[in-house]
Amino acid sequence: MPQFLKPRTVFVGGNGNVERIGLGGDNPVTIQTMWKEPIVGVKDDSARLDSIRSRIAELKTLGCDIIRFAVPDMASAESFVEICKSTTMPLVADIHFDYRLALKCLEGPVGAIRINPGNIGARERVEAVVNGCREKGVAIRIGVNTGSLPKDLEAKVESGAMSRAAALSETAARECAVFDELGFDQFAVSMKASSVSETIEANEDFASRFDVPLHIGVTEAGPLITGVVKSTLAFSKLLREGIGSTIRVSLSSTPENEVVTGLEILRECGKRSGGVTLVSCPRCGRIGFDVHSFMDRWQNELLSMKKDITVAVMGCVVNGPGEGKHADIGIAGAGDKAIIFKKGKIVRTIDVKDADNEFRKELMSL
Repeated sequence: MPQFLKPRTVFVGGNGNVERIGLGGDNPVTIQTMWKEPIVGVKDDSARLDSIRSRIAELKTLGCDIIRFAVPDMASAESFVEICKSTTMPLVADIHFDYRLALKCLEGPVGAIRINPGNIGARERVEAVVNGCREKGVAIRIGVNTGSLPKDLEAKVESGAMSRAAALSETAARECAVFDELGFDQFAVSMKASSVSETIEANEDFASRFDVPLHIGVTEAGPLITGVVKSTLAFSKLLREGIGSTIRVSLSSTPENEVVTGLEILRECGKRSGGVTLVSCPRCGRIGFDVHSFMDRWQNELLSMKKDITVAVMGCVVNGPGEGKHADIGIAGAGDKAIIFKKGKIVRTIDVKDADNEFRKELMSL
């Protein structure tokens, strides 16, 4: 089995009131997501700014550590600076093509700058970003993907002389060499493919040669189910090998679903502990309680709670207390009645219409 290097520590955030988070070293694996809407005009729209600030806070309570924002133009960069000032969470500016956008984002307490050196252009532009980040104490994430390979490596891939995964790793190695020449070591790397096997192979190859913290993810992973499957397969293998300092589950879905999926993967891989564990049945023809709608209403609130408990939501009273007997608290129902149980013992029988209020009372009493 190949030996993988322990990544050095790179710090994200720390400017102004922004939290400082360590990637690599002995630091816990962090969870990232990406903002899904354009931010043009936010700078001059206090209502939108307040809404974004509120949602960032909600994502943080779910377990999100870092959020990346696309910054495609100067108006977005100006808005991004204002958003950074409004939160303590480290925010990452995602920059392509125009290095001046990165320099603009550095005017605020940005958490990190993400660039793809392959599409930034001439080396002096990369140097300008590096020097700006050095001066401000801001980390950089080098982003490499299969759509931006150097022409010589792309030719080798097309001819079959090199695998796409090897080309990803070599591209990242070349970019790291530039940063090393510039004497800048506060950077992380991501190598993303839409293929699980290529993502794993590229990250394993890189981690066997370099001590750079890795942001792992499967790019363009697809809609909710497809993306969860691909990300789980790739992350579980890499994380168990000690590869990956920060993760993002890329889904054609909400940031909340990306964070929840990432949290569950880390917990199942033994990389994060504590918090609420949810157990719910998949429903069947015996259903007596609307598990799906109850979970839709409660999932995010439960996962945001700082309680080390197990909560069971079961579809019928036949299996509810039995299958969920290990749960600290659970709920199941039949007809217009529901039961609330703790450690397998029924403690309340209530009307279904009062399920949310009564469940909350019992939950808070734990």
